[in-house]
This record gives sequence, structure tokens and C-alpha cells, in this order.
Amino acid sequence: MSCDLGRLARQLEERAGVPGPSSWLLENADLLPDVPSAGPPAAAARPRALDVACGSGRHALLLAAAGFEVLAIDRDAAAVEGLRHAARTLGLKLRAEVCDLEAGDVATGDLGRGSMAGPRGALAPSTYDLIVVVHYLHRPLFPALVRALAQGGLLLYETFTVDQVAFGHPKNPAFLLQHGELPRLVAPLEVVRGREGEFDGRRVASVAARAPIRTPT
Repeated sequence: MSCDLGRLARQLEERAGVPGPSSWLLENADLLPDVPSAGPPAAAARPRALDVACGSGRHALLLAAAGFEVLAIDRDAAAVEGLRHAARTLGLKLRAEVCDLEAGDVATGDLGRGSMAGPRGALAPSTYDLIVVVHYLHRPLFPALVRALAQGGLLLYETFTVDQVAFGHPKNPAFLLQHGELPRLVAPLEVVRGREGEFDGRRVASVAARAPIRTPT
């Protein structure tokens, strides 16, 4: 994408104390879809982004500032309301909704519990140009994340590995990746970049993975 995400992140921190984003998002800014400049109604639509387990919304706010059409979801109603307030204060347009993605049935597509529950909810198929997931792991959710990407869409995923246990939380194995596990979880997406080790003071694994573009036969 053409805009400077790092500069936008610094502006958000200076204006409203928004915490800085994951370095993984900044390092892969060149892979993000371009956002069309302001123009007539016939201009191209803004790319759609989903921030999963958004928490306070540091990534959702940054992507909204960059011009994405953003949906942010989290199971914590207080966090979601805080994000809505921050967006209003900053004059940013985004949608933030309560959704517990661990309460649904991934196999049937009936995902989550809350305002975004149901098969046409937060993870509707072929919807997003960008999905961002940072510091969250629920392994049964990966097939739904893959399906939710539009053709050529990008999944940026980063979370803790088993090495994090020695340095703090989380300690539950359900929330920790084994070494080399993340690229397998995002299959059949094409992993275009990846890393594993200590970054931003945490032991994490990260991938940038792309959905295929289907060509007519």
C-alpha cells in the first residue's frame, strides 16, 4: 500500500495514546492492498479488513486511519465499547462488534456468539482483503479464516510459541504454537513471509499468507 503506516501509527499515539502496532504489520505494509484516493462515488471501493480478537483496537484504528473499511471483533464487550469511543474521538470510521468466535460451530459455519454470530456474520466467506490476528489462538478457527479471505486476500497472523512460557503468559498449551506449526495451520494459503523467534519482547511465530486468485477455466 502507498501510505506510511509507521507515520500514521505515530500520529495516533501522539493524538490519543493509541499503542503502537505489531512490528509484523508494519514490516508487511508493502503487501497490503492499495487504498483508493478520495474520488467520485464510482471510484473503487475501499479494501475490507477484519481485526480478530481486536482488544483495545490498536490495529483496527490504524487500518481505519489508512483508509480500510474495518470490522473489529472481540469477545470483551468493554474493550469493544472502548474501541468505538476511541474511533469517535479520532473521527475514524470503523465497525466494532462483540463476537465470541469460540462459542460457535466452525464446521457448519455458525460462528460465534454475539452481535456478529451466524453464517453471514464476521467470517462470511470470500469477504476480506485483509485479516489481522495478533496474540490470539483458537486452532479450530483457521478453516473459517481461510474461507473468509477474498481472492488474493492477505492473512497476517502472529501469536505466541511454546518458548513464551519461560518468560511469562500465556502458559496454557492451547494458546501456544509449536515450532513450525503456524504455516501448517494456514494451509492451503500461500505463505509469502514468515518469522519465528523473539520480536517486540515476546516469543512469537508470524506469517503473511495469501489466498489464491482463481482464474476462469
